[in-house]
Amino acid sequence: PCTKSSGGPAVARSGSRERTSRFGSGGSISVKITDVTFGAPLERELARLESAPFYMTRRFLRGVAVAAAGIPAAVYDAECRRCPRLAAFLDAVRAEHPHYHCRPVPSFGAADARLVIVGLAPGMHGANATGRPFTGDYAGILLYATLFKFGFATRPNARSADDGLRLSNARITNAVKCLPPGNKPQPAEIRQCNAYLTAELSTLPAGAAVLALGRIAHDAALRAFGLRSSGYAFGHGAEHAIERGVRLFDSYHCSRYNTNTGRLTTAMFEQVFVAITRHLARERTATGVA
Repeated sequence: PCTKSSGGPAVARSGSRERTSRFGSGGSISVKITDVTFGAPLERELARLESAPFYMTRRFLRGVAVAAAGIPAAVYDAECRRCPRLAAFLDAVRAEHPHYHCRPVPSFGAADARLVIVGLAPGMHGANATGRPFTGDYAGILLYATLFKFGFATRPNARSADDGLRLSNARITNAVKCLPPGNKPQPAEIRQCNAYLTAELSTLPAGAAVLALGRIAHDAALRAFGLRSSGYAFGHGAEHAIERGVRLFDSYHCSRYNTNTGRLTTAMFEQVFVAITRHLARERTATGVA
């Protein structure tokens, strides 16, 4: 059945089911996929994600390795095992899914991009499988559709690491580069991984924009800037001035849970991008950047 959302065209609802995956001898993880409301094109994308093993070829993973080869070691280490819990979890997931990436996930996009998006961490069957942020999971559907709409991506959807999608003046990274159990990294793991984010954000051009998806990404970005979170409260649509004209923008994470519950709508997410594009245009004018 279709219903009318306040932000646009008729939408369709997906079904609900539960799936349990076992990893090693330490128990199991149960994932329940509940009703999600999206527009018709996004609904078709959800169906494709559920049915197509699009990330399960070594050709895709070779593409990730080539892309990561040019990233400085201070920003990304494909062999990083600094967090014992995360390293052990990746080993267990790799045993269950040998064709998954199951390593730290590198950032995606040009090093000199003026927009950097900071997510939380790779998803089990998304970035952890494909090796590219927000590629192959539910959160990436809204993110890449919005990036495309605002001119930051060449395609509205992300299928695999070698699908031809390119970002324009944008880069996507995560506060934590390895898959955490239950999508919940521990505070010590967030701090440990922050050295990579610090190195990455240190190269931001003047007047750049950083979009934090969720409170953890917000706090991680502030830590990377050497700032205390107490002076910069997180809130959807909030903006924070950083030095050199850089601005931090906040949004609720574009997760399945947030979009399903209505905590984050397409219109809300796009409003953040309106603010980002205004900021970048203003800074380009002020600095004379083409």
